[in-house]
Amino acid sequence: MKLTTIATTILLLTSFTAIARAENATHLRQLLSTKDCSQCDLTNAGLVMNDLSGAKLNQANLVGANLSRTNLMGADLRGANLTGASLFGANLTGADLRGANLTGTDLRSAYLNNANVQGLDISNAYLEGVVGLPNGIATAEDFYKWGYAEWQKNDFASAIENYNRAINLKPKFPGAYLARAMAKFRNQDDGGAVKDAMVAERLFFSNADRQGTQVAQALIAKIKLASEPTPASGAGNGNVVDLLTGLSTMLLKFF
Repeated sequence: MKLTTIATTILLLTSFTAIARAENATHLRQLLSTKDCSQCDLTNAGLVMNDLSGAKLNQANLVGANLSRTNLMGADLRGANLTGASLFGANLTGADLRGANLTGTDLRSAYLNNANVQGLDISNAYLEGVVGLPNGIATAEDFYKWGYAEWQKNDFASAIENYNRAINLKPKFPGAYLARAMAKFRNQDDGGAVKDAMVAERLFFSNADRQGTQVAQALIAKIKLASEPTPASGAGNGNVVDLLTGLSTMLLKFF
């Protein structure tokens, strides 16, 4: 009797699992054939490089889905659960993301031009390299953090772009000026680097930040020496790069 009950239970559980999988597969086919899949269960779906432009995915469960480099232009993603989903390099131009859950969502290098992100919480998403990030969706500290990430990858031009946006949002952000000075020097803009370091020095001084003031002063002196036609002994570019490497950890304090 017990064996019969156990066998029946296993059969029922197996049938339930098969049905659940079939429903998910049905939802996936529905999306790919009609682009209309509101409230669908697309958990962990593999949708890399698909054309889902204009797709109706409002309230859809896309937890863990792989939508890397997928075309989602004009897609309706209102209220969609994108927790842990990958949208790396995805085209979200004109998409409606209001109310979407972006906890742990990978949006690196995605395109968000003209996307509707009103009231969207992006604090727990990965947004490095996003193109067309709407104004007001990120803070100066966010851009500073992304600039630092680009600096760590030796992509100094991208780092400078992020620091520019941080400074536009927060003009008296000494850490951003210091970081931009360092990135400009590595990007071979010695004049711009000195100017930014001087602004950082003034801001640090006005904030009574002795350490920051001294660091900015040291950076100015080193860059000026390295920029001379015949640098003084021990003041070449290599030494400045060594200084910048040592200072890079200081930039973490401004996160």
